This record gives sequence, C-alpha cells and structure tokens, in this order.
Amino acid sequence: MKTGYCLTGSFCTFDKAFETIKGLVKSGNSVTPIMSENAFTTDTRFGTAKHMQDTLVEITGNSIIHTIVQAEPIGPKKLFDILIVAPCTANTLAKLANGIVDTSVTMAVKSHLRNNRPVLIGVSTNDALGAAAKNIGVLMNTKNYYFVPFSMDNYEKKPKSMVCDFTQIEQCAKLALEGREISKKIY
Repeated sequence: MKTGYCLTGSFCTFDKAFETIKGLVKSGNSVTPIMSENAFTTDTRFGTAKHMQDTLVEITGNSIIHTIVQAEPIGPKKLFDILIVAPCTANTLAKLANGIVDTSVTMAVKSHLRNNRPVLIGVSTNDALGAAAKNIGVLMNTKNYYFVPFSMDNYEKKPKSMVCDFTQIEQCAKLALEGREISKKIY
C-alpha cells in the first residue's frame, strides 16, 4: 500500500502517530509523511519541530511533504493508494468540510481526492463535540472519506474532546481501500 500519512497540529498525539507509522512500514507499506506547515515548524512541550521531522524521516525513509507546492502533484501523479490524516484537528476538519485549501495537508487531500481514492481521518480535537461536530458530520457523509473509530479521551477535564484509536488505523486503511469502514458510529 502506497500511503501518504498527514499530521496536523495535535502534538500530544504525535507519539501515537509515530507508532502507527512504524507499524505501517513494518507491514511492508511505503509511507510518505506529510505535515501541515504548523506541525512542521512548531516547537512544543512534546518536542521540537526538528525532532519530529527527523523521527518521521527515520521511520519512513522518505522526505516530508510540507508545502502546498510539494503536495499539489499527489493527485496528478497518483502517488498514493490512500491518504491518512491522523491526527486530524478541528481546524483541518473545518477546512476539508468547507473546501478550503490553504495548507500542505488540505492540498494533499484535495489533490488525492481527484482520483476518487480514499482519505482516512483520525480525529483528534478538543472540540469534536462542539463546533467541530458539524464538520465531522459533513465529512462522514462525503464520498471517499472514511473515519478511524474515535471516542472521548477525558470526559471530566475535556468534555468536548475526542481522539481516534490509533491502534485501528492500519485495519481501517485496508477497509477504506475496499470502500468499507469499521463503523460510522462514534463510541
């Protein structure tokens, strides 16, 4: 499976994303990392941007797509069988649901979708049960979008927050390639 793996700014889930990517590579998949500009350049309490970049290149053996110009050829060149966006933040969900293409990740998705190939979304946002809910609903009902099961991550401290189950991404990707999904149900 030729996979484009997009990371947006939910930095607290990057370690889970890295483990997922390691699993994909170990299973024999070719993985090309794609990072939003903010994810690519921002140092956080979870690590420096350089450390995140180096980790992705080391895991995948591929350079990172991190600009709109680099992402645009994805569709015309049919670079990937599937595009995975995990973590996918509320900001990216809103842009995808409303056709806004102003980041490397949103361009990668737009370009990839021109070939009617699947995009797998792994929600990770503190606002999934708030303003982001409508955008999740829109994408759940849009052709070629598939979702990794997601649930509340801390209902007491973050009552609107949800995070996907990163351990199910590889299985969800295989199903998405068949036009199927584990469930559209949020649990």
